[in-house]
Amino acid sequence: MQKQSFIRGTFILSGAALITRLLGFISGIYLARMLGAEGIGLLMMAHPLVPLVITLTELGLPVAISKLVAEADVRGDAAKQRRILAVSLAVTGTLSIILTALALFGSKLIAGIFLTDPRAYYAMLAITPIAPIVAISAVLKGYFRGKQNMKTIAFSDVSEHLAHIACIVALVHLLLPYGIEYAAAGAMVGSVASEAVGLIILLTNYRLQRDRSHPGEPFAEHLRKGRRTLAELLHIGLPTTGLGFIQSIYSAFQPMLVTKSLMLFGLGTALATKQYGLLMGYVFPLLVFPSFITHSLSTALIPAVSEAMAERKGLDVHRRMDQAMRIALFVGAPATVILILWATPLTTLIYNAPEAGPLLRLIAPIFFLHYFEAPLHAVLLGLGRASTAMWNFIATTIMKAAAIYFLGMNYGITGVVLGLNFGICFITMLNFFSISSIIGFYFDLRRMVKVAISMAVMAIAGQSAYSFLQHEGLLPVWSLIGSIILSLAVFGLALLLTGAAGRKEPFRFGGMRGAISWRK
Repeated sequence: MQKQSFIRGTFILSGAALITRLLGFISGIYLARMLGAEGIGLLMMAHPLVPLVITLTELGLPVAISKLVAEADVRGDAAKQRRILAVSLAVTGTLSIILTALALFGSKLIAGIFLTDPRAYYAMLAITPIAPIVAISAVLKGYFRGKQNMKTIAFSDVSEHLAHIACIVALVHLLLPYGIEYAAAGAMVGSVASEAVGLIILLTNYRLQRDRSHPGEPFAEHLRKGRRTLAELLHIGLPTTGLGFIQSIYSAFQPMLVTKSLMLFGLGTALATKQYGLLMGYVFPLLVFPSFITHSLSTALIPAVSEAMAERKGLDVHRRMDQAMRIALFVGAPATVILILWATPLTTLIYNAPEAGPLLRLIAPIFFLHYFEAPLHAVLLGLGRASTAMWNFIATTIMKAAAIYFLGMNYGITGVVLGLNFGICFITMLNFFSISSIIGFYFDLRRMVKVAISMAVMAIAGQSAYSFLQHEGLLPVWSLIGSIILSLAVFGLALLLTGAAGRKEPFRFGGMRGAISWRK
C-alpha cells in the first residue's frame, strides 16, 4: 500500500476538501432553487439527529484506528493491523445496525417529539440508513489514515460528492411533482446513495491494496483474540466519543443560550433570532472556510505523530508539530487580514447583509487562533492524550457558555461575540500548554514578528488597491477580487523577503532528552 509523506498527504486532502466544498456548494444551490426555503426547512428538521447517531455508532474509533494502525505499521505488525480493522468493523457494524433498527421502529415516536412539521417524517425516514454506511466508511478511512494513504480517502470523498450531485438532481427532479415532502426525502435518499458509493470505493481499494503476502487469520479468529485490541481502541475512542457527544449537545443548546441572553439584554425575540442568524449563518461560514486546510492537516497529523511516537523519535514529533504550526500560521494570517479588511464588502456581496460586516470584523482577529486549534487537538490525539483533549474541551465549553450568557445579557450581540472569542482563546491555549508540558515545545517570537510585519504590509497594499480599483469605476465584485488577489501576492512576497517562509525552524524547543514522556 503506497504511503504519502505528511506534507504530501496534507496537500492531497486539502485539494480534495476544496473540491468537495465547491461540489457541496453547487448541490446546495440546486436544492435551494428546487425545494425553496420550505423544502430546505424540512431537510434541516430531519438532519440534526443523524450526527448524534453517528457519534454513538463510531465510538470515536476512527481516530483510535488511525493512531494504532500507524504504530503497528511502524513495527511491521500486519496481523495487528488486520485485527484492529476486524474488531472496529464488528463493533461499529453491530452498533449501527442496532441503532438504525431502533430509529426505524421508533420513527413515529421520534418524529412526534422532534419534528415540528410532520412532512419532515419522510426525509427523516429516508436518511436513517446512512448511519451504518457512514460508520463503516469512517472505520476504513481511519485505517487508510493510519497507513498514511490519503489518496484513497481523497478519491473516495470526491467521488462521493459527484455521486451526491447526480443522485439529488435525478431524485429531486423525479419526486418533486408528487410533493415537496417527497422531493426532500429524495434528496436524503441521494445522500445515502452517495455515501454508499464512497464506501464501495473504500472497500475496493482495500481489497486491491491489502498485503496478500501474509494471508493472516480468519475474521472470526481476529475477533476471538481481539479483547486487548478492543480495550486499546476504546481507551482512545471513548474520550473522543465523549467530546463529540458534548459538542452535539452544546450545538443544540447554543441557539437557546444566545437568544436568551440577547432577550435579557432587552431585544425582542425576532430581533434576537435575526442577530443570531447573522452571526451563525453569515459570519461563521466565512470564518471557517479557510479551515478546510487545517482540518486536512489534522487528519494527516494524527498518524504522523503516532508513527514518530512509536519509533521513539522525539525530534520527528517536534518536526511534525513545527510543520503543522507553520501551515496553520500561513493559512490563518492572510485569512484574518482579508476577513478584517473586507468584512463589510464580503458580507454585502455574498449575502447582501452589510450589517453582518461589523460582527465579522469583531470576531476575526481572535478567530485567528482557531486555525491552530484543530492541529493542536490532532497532536494531542497523536500523543495518546485523548482524555486530555476531552477535558480541555469540556472545561472550555463550560467557560464559554457562561461567558456568552453573562456578556450577552450585558452587552448584547457584542457580548456574545466576546464570549465566543474567549472560548477560542481558552481552548487554543489549553491545548498548546498541554502539549508543551509533554514535549517541551514553545514559540519562536521572531517568526511571529515577521508574519505580523507581512500581515501589515498585506493590509496596506490591499486597502490601497481596493480604493484605487473603486476609484477607477470597477464593479464592487471585481474591486474586491482584484484587491484580495494583489494583497495575497504581497503577503507571499513579504514572507519571502523577511525570511518567514524559509526553511529555518519556525519554533524552538529544548533538547530531546527528557522532553517527551514515553509513558503510555
